[in-house]
Amino acid sequence: MPELAQFYNEITDYRTAKDVGVDRPEMNEILHNIKPTPDQEVFIQKLMKFAETGDATILGRGPLSETEEKAKMLIATDYARKMALDMRMIDPSYGDHPDNKASHCAATIAEYYRKYDEQKGTQFVFSDLGTYQPGGGWSVYSEIKRKLVEDYGIPADEIRFIQECKNEKARKAVIAAMNEGRVRVLFGSTSMLGTGVNAQKRAVAIHHLDSPWRPSDLEQRNGRAVRKGNEIAKMFAGNKVDVHIYAVERTLDAYKFNLLYNKQMFITQLKSGAMGARTIDEGGMDEKSGMNFSEYMAILSGNTDLLDKAKLEKRITALESERKSFMKARRTVELEVETKQNDLTRDRDILSKMQADQKVFEKNAMHDGLGNIINAVTIEGKTYDDFETLGAKLQQTADKTDTKGIPKEIGNAFGFPIKVCTEEVQKGGLPFLENRFSVHGNYIYRFNNGQMAMKDKDAAATHFLRALEKIPEYIAQYKTRIESMERDLKQLMPTINKEWKKETELRDLKNELAALDRKITLDLAPSKSEKQDDKDAKESQGEDKKASMSVAEPSPERNTGVQKHSNGHRL
Repeated sequence: MPELAQFYNEITDYRTAKDVGVDRPEMNEILHNIKPTPDQEVFIQKLMKFAETGDATILGRGPLSETEEKAKMLIATDYARKMALDMRMIDPSYGDHPDNKASHCAATIAEYYRKYDEQKGTQFVFSDLGTYQPGGGWSVYSEIKRKLVEDYGIPADEIRFIQECKNEKARKAVIAAMNEGRVRVLFGSTSMLGTGVNAQKRAVAIHHLDSPWRPSDLEQRNGRAVRKGNEIAKMFAGNKVDVHIYAVERTLDAYKFNLLYNKQMFITQLKSGAMGARTIDEGGMDEKSGMNFSEYMAILSGNTDLLDKAKLEKRITALESERKSFMKARRTVELEVETKQNDLTRDRDILSKMQADQKVFEKNAMHDGLGNIINAVTIEGKTYDDFETLGAKLQQTADKTDTKGIPKEIGNAFGFPIKVCTEEVQKGGLPFLENRFSVHGNYIYRFNNGQMAMKDKDAAATHFLRALEKIPEYIAQYKTRIESMERDLKQLMPTINKEWKKETELRDLKNELAALDRKITLDLAPSKSEKQDDKDAKESQGEDKKASMSVAEPSPERNTGVQKHSNGHRL
């Protein structure tokens, strides 16, 4: 994820409204936890049974087809969403209830209507389920409007549905009426009341009866009021807009909203380059496959042990992945330290030997009265001390010698053997023989890559002196390398001794998971009374089976080979 975030920021320049200083209201989120109605309580049990068995007749519909069987959890999720909104989404025969979501929403809308009546404050109500049905069919929209009109006395003409607008002209008229305060409550779906609706002038509240699937859709919903140009919120509501989220307990409502916020958090972190986690988990619920069975059962049953277990397992997996990354990084450092230590040992040995060669050179180098080194070189047993003669001899050796690729000692200079080797080199794509000269101490030293100056006798005469004069330069280079490696090792050593700080947290989470597993196992295990009931039931079934066998008559059409008593009962 950090690499993906880095790549994203290489190709985009992401700025939020806050970053660029857009003057708009803040969002004040309010969650309504609504108790399930008695009908919802009963249907929750049916949903759990359906999710477990796949028997669709439990829900009052026909058995699942082969195709539907593969989408069982999607069907279960869809039923759960409808049930949470209103039981009449499942079956119109269900009645109204004073504690259902529509009743809570209507009461809240009426409260804001009265509170901002003088300013003609407006409100948006969003739901992608139970949308307005032209022709007077039942919908959650029309149900809430009925309650607002009948129970709270709000004029019907101040409540509108965006779906009533048949064309763009009608739509613009409703938006204008909202900004003028003639329409006070506007219902709509994400797609129809989202992007492009600029009716924010008097907006004081937003109501979410359900949640969309994408964070961007939720952002578009809230953006109808949390928007530049909201005058009533700025002047009369502390520059805040209240966003009401209605969630029925033991349904998917709260879970789905939480999922949206998690997704939005990941997206924001990714876009802003603030992604710290190496992996992200979007959650196990989407519009294509529904949601995970264990999480679904945990939410509906109200027993969060399974959900807690899933969360613990995810956290443990994340920590183990983090630990693996940490150990891998530490191992990489350990290998780097090992390599540098080996290189340091080798370079220190090379430096020591070069320093020994330097001492030999300094010991054998004689100086004239001006402090210049006297260039005395012995070739084939004869010592040459003048440049002209020595240069000519070396040029002759370079021109006439052929060592067949084997180094040949030809003399010494300043206490070191000097050698020549005939090597094959490529020039212009053709092989060419060339003699290379070198001085041999603990290491081999060359000047001009061992090539003898063939046109300048003075340069040829000082060839070996120039090679040995480079030893201090080599020594300085190795000292610098050694100092650099020592610094690196000083910085790296604490890392290889560093322990992962979350080891205790991981151990505690594993212990917590083990304890939760034991609890779940005990909860799922049948009690003694249940076991006894099962035993009694099996024994009763056995007795019934024996009794049925004792009164059964053999078929008269074929010989069963069964002996009979005189009373005709089978043995």
